[in-house]
Amino acid sequence: MYKIMLPLTCSSVPFTLTRRLLFSSLPPLLLFCPSFSFSNPNPNNPSFYSPFSISASSMATAKPAPPVAKKVPHRMELFGDVRVDKYYWMRDDSRTDPEVLSHLKAENDYTASVMSDVKQFEDQIYAEMRGRIKEDDISAPIRKGNYYYYERTLTGKEYVQHCRRVVPAGTSSPPSVHDVMPTDSTQEHVILDENVKSEGHDYYSIGAFKVSLNNNLVAYAEDTKGDEIYSVYVINAETGDQIEKQPLKAITSDIEWAGNEYLVYITMDEILRPDKVWLHKLGTDQSSDILLYHEKDDTFSLDLQASESKKYLFVGSESKKTRFIFYLEINNLQTGLVPLTERIYGIDTHASHRGDYFFITRRSDEFYNSELLACPVGNVNDVTVLLPHRESVKIQVVQLFANHIAVYEREHGLQKVTVHTLPPVGSPIGKLEAGRSIKFMDPVYAVDPEHSEFDSNVLRFSYSSMRTPHSVYDYDLDTGESVLKKIETVLGGFDASNYVTERKWAVASDGTEIPISILYRKDQVKLDGSDPLLLYGYGSYEVCIDPSFVSKCLSLVDRGFVYAIAHIRGGGEMGRKWYENGKFLSKLNTFSDFISAAEYLTSIEYCDKDKICIDGRSAGGLLIGAAVNMRPELFRTAVLGVPFVDVVTTMLDPSIPLTTGEWEEWGDPRKEEFYYYMKSYSPVDNVEAKDYPNILVTAGLNDPRVMYSEPAKYVAKLRELKTDNNLLLFKCELGAGHFSKSGRFERLREEAFTYAFILKTLDMIPKASI
Repeated sequence: MYKIMLPLTCSSVPFTLTRRLLFSSLPPLLLFCPSFSFSNPNPNNPSFYSPFSISASSMATAKPAPPVAKKVPHRMELFGDVRVDKYYWMRDDSRTDPEVLSHLKAENDYTASVMSDVKQFEDQIYAEMRGRIKEDDISAPIRKGNYYYYERTLTGKEYVQHCRRVVPAGTSSPPSVHDVMPTDSTQEHVILDENVKSEGHDYYSIGAFKVSLNNNLVAYAEDTKGDEIYSVYVINAETGDQIEKQPLKAITSDIEWAGNEYLVYITMDEILRPDKVWLHKLGTDQSSDILLYHEKDDTFSLDLQASESKKYLFVGSESKKTRFIFYLEINNLQTGLVPLTERIYGIDTHASHRGDYFFITRRSDEFYNSELLACPVGNVNDVTVLLPHRESVKIQVVQLFANHIAVYEREHGLQKVTVHTLPPVGSPIGKLEAGRSIKFMDPVYAVDPEHSEFDSNVLRFSYSSMRTPHSVYDYDLDTGESVLKKIETVLGGFDASNYVTERKWAVASDGTEIPISILYRKDQVKLDGSDPLLLYGYGSYEVCIDPSFVSKCLSLVDRGFVYAIAHIRGGGEMGRKWYENGKFLSKLNTFSDFISAAEYLTSIEYCDKDKICIDGRSAGGLLIGAAVNMRPELFRTAVLGVPFVDVVTTMLDPSIPLTTGEWEEWGDPRKEEFYYYMKSYSPVDNVEAKDYPNILVTAGLNDPRVMYSEPAKYVAKLRELKTDNNLLLFKCELGAGHFSKSGRFERLREEAFTYAFILKTLDMIPKASI
């Protein structure tokens, strides 16, 4: 599994590559909020919205016939139980089989044909979503050494430019919260233009962009297929010239500088498990790189991160239950990796460094919400507890500074940030006294750490809510002053005061209270049981789907939709136990929680019981697939994005990427108890001859997380067995992976398509748009 750095996770480490959506790349709301009410939010443009709608059945005179997949019975038997998969033949690991590709293209053609009558409306949605974006913009600059670094987007361009400006002579050092990048006295320098690099590629993504400690070089990781197998290039930051003749090949996006002449990186085995960490000296061939560590246990994967002090690199080896750490001293590379924490089953540790101490976050079965420890660099067994374990407060991430520590925590489903002052470097350290908490304005929100300079007193974080655009703040760790550095510009007359965001609590079948985050426009909803609803869920891997802002959702909320996120068990929003009560032999809680949330919103008249739409991606697609099997009559329309739906077959096959590392997430079906439990909810194994809601399923041919054949088989089996006349569409991106297309406007096209599908199924397409 690859490790990809996220701004903030529910656990206190970077997430592994898993069968899930990584919301740092695609925010969870990207596929949300897809439907219209009958009110016109834009009275100045009557043609934009009509009170008369066209039903799905009346929009085409002759409905095209869906593809019929051939049936080749594949018999699988375990524990005396026989399963027959008629569509097993769709799996082609090479992605080159002509028959498989022909079938996928036929599905795409059918989908395009069915949706062709609403293409004009889809284009309108796309234009509206794009119209809210300030296309020519820059990110909030961050000072690193003698430069300000930032990203720029250009009008009409899909990708970003990576830029910097020189800090003018005489500028105060270190930076303060009032530091502003001058634009008149220094010239902008474009280090790397992704728009140029992407030319000739259907897919382009940079997974890492790392500046050397002396600011002279940049190493960046490039993926041109969507398979998340990267090539790393090193360039001169000023000239753009390539430093090495050949890139480092077939690695993860985990790369870090070890000084200014060495890189540390991670490679994968044949099942895409990050298993080896290497030291590379610039100017030498990759074949001569030094192997620092090889993780041979196929349930463990490696990750890499740098300490805020830039004095150490940390290599973590982790399973879903256990994590231990090595450190590499950057000024003493010849000593290699040194063990920092032990490999003990059930103990999960993460580390950073400041002064004479390593700071370690440790989780165990006893201290399940984690405790914060410190140990001297020279005696790692001499441990001091800085923050003890608390049953109601989960430690997520700690961020170290020369004189402070910021602790990102979670309590009662909400994030909090607490700042503590540390004793001077060289002094003994003891239990942290009560810190200062940063206050946030909305009842539900999302807050994530941003890059901050270790030697400064400035904590940078990003904040948003479902009604508050993404905002970047600099917080003075000494005075507590917060300064807004950047707020996302939302064009099109957006006014946050028009929207309401709130939290409700559904009650699950076992009495557990399930938090739900809700957004609606107060002058567009009735809340009398007549409003359409889009309900999103995920509920796996301890991932927290925090309620952040995504402007695209406004296209639907502005027209009377209630949008809700069900924070169901299996996620991490309510702490570690919340996650553990939604995995293994408790996984059914995830699905029943989601159903309870839908029923609750109906009971309080926040939605029309006949207009409930649901959405989930990856492991969230498993959720949606299980929910429509369990309660198909409850939902009008379901969207399953790159869904993990063939649970038993996949988890029985260790040759499939990710399988071995996920036995501690789902269970090992080679054991009888897990086999039958997993079979009881696996969507493919539970498709039956009955009515289903309207369903849209998506996939990516190059997806390394969920093989395209899983959703393809799921759709084929649904076509074979379902007894209704509702729409069932399958859309497979043949040149992309788990995250669909890579360009920012290309992705908008995909979202507009999804919205148009749901509106079509709700018979809510305006007549003027046909």
